[in-house]
Amino acid sequence: MRVFNGIEDLQAAVGEHLGYSEWHEVTQDAVNQFAEATGDHQWIHVDVEKAKSGPFGGTIVHGYMTLSLLPMLSWEVYTVEGVKMGVNYGSNKVRFPNPVPVGSKVRGGFEIVSVEPSSLGFTVTTKCVIEIEGQDKPACVAETLSVIVP
Repeated sequence: MRVFNGIEDLQAAVGEHLGYSEWHEVTQDAVNQFAEATGDHQWIHVDVEKAKSGPFGGTIVHGYMTLSLLPMLSWEVYTVEGVKMGVNYGSNKVRFPNPVPVGSKVRGGFEIVSVEPSSLGFTVTTKCVIEIEGQDKPACVAETLSVIVP
């Protein structure tokens, strides 16, 4: 894990790929829990038997569940110390180019795109790519925004 000591240290890493998280299996149980939490019970995610004859040959992970893995994955790659707090501010762009079959392993790769002053502190733009083990096409490509208060 890379540890940044303050905002200046983070600014020095703009344009740098910070590395990858560990691989994490996405289980059917986790998908079912996400469906319960969000109310999204579409059969392609939760009906194992029906999904076997569906377009993906089995259940797939919700796109927004894949996106929601970013905090966990990023904390394995980097952290910023010496600041009061950091909060999620949103996303500029999110795409799901490849569905994640349930039971697959995913990992996240992260790059700091920019660190810009804002009214609360600094807005950090990060390019995040979630890969699926054994596949060339990523599951999710997102440009996320965080606000860090020094």
